[in-house]
Amino acid sequence: MITDALLVRFRPDGRPLEVGPAIVGVLNVTPDSFSDGGKHSSPDDAVESAMQMVHAGAHWVDVGGESTRPGAAVLSQADECARVLPVIQALAARLNGQALISIDTYKAQTARAAVAAGAHIINDVSGGLMDSGLLPAAAQLGVPVVLGHMRGAPQTMMNEVHFEDVLAEVTHELAQRVAAARAAGCQHIWVDPGIGFGKRLAENLILLRHLPALMQAVGAPVMVGVSRKRFIGELTGQPVGARGYGTAAAVALAVAAGVHAVRVHDVGPTRDVVSVAMAISRAGTA
Repeated sequence: MITDALLVRFRPDGRPLEVGPAIVGVLNVTPDSFSDGGKHSSPDDAVESAMQMVHAGAHWVDVGGESTRPGAAVLSQADECARVLPVIQALAARLNGQALISIDTYKAQTARAAVAAGAHIINDVSGGLMDSGLLPAAAQLGVPVVLGHMRGAPQTMMNEVHFEDVLAEVTHELAQRVAAARAAGCQHIWVDPGIGFGKRLAENLILLRHLPALMQAVGAPVMVGVSRKRFIGELTGQPVGARGYGTAAAVALAVAAGVHAVRVHDVGPTRDVVSVAMAISRAGTA
């Protein structure tokens, strides 16, 4: 069932309230994520980082235990759970309804265990393609699911990138995943166009430029993750840790396009970016 905490932010049918996009804080408990791998040496460290995000303005925290960068090692379900479950349990107790928790996984059994530990949302970068049990699990648990767009597996997704029309193809494939989720019984479905997941610079820019068309065609709330990604480094020449300004520019344009959530590492600055972008986009529309 949808929790009371979720209803504070979203309507019972899963659509977001008209109060601006949710800010989703990235909490990787991994040794090898592209941006912050190895940052959290213990569950306590991870929980403290999550609480700092919430105090800075995060509406939910996305907890991930397996890196999905190209070439990253595949993690067993048992090892993934060993990383994320202590963090989710402790974080759920500390939050006490202040914010939501999502589990960033494509594994059904990890998702089930995470929800039992206190997670409210399942965020699957593969849109349910890498584990056929994930969508039925989300339906049975009654929790929202975020369906990411990706072709292939994270380890190989950049090996052969080919699109004839990236906007049309990603939109069509996301719509197929939404239909599959509905057929499985999921009631609360979000999508993520998968910026950087099997897409190169040109494809990422086209998707971001045409977010309104994608959102209208898919017909589901959209979460966008651009934080510190490779395409920003390609445009700015900056290393991962210095991509804050580039991320802010992409987030501002995504907010102006009307996205429903932005997934970021730097929550405090993003809160300010969202506030200003929302104020400008709404000026004169009262």
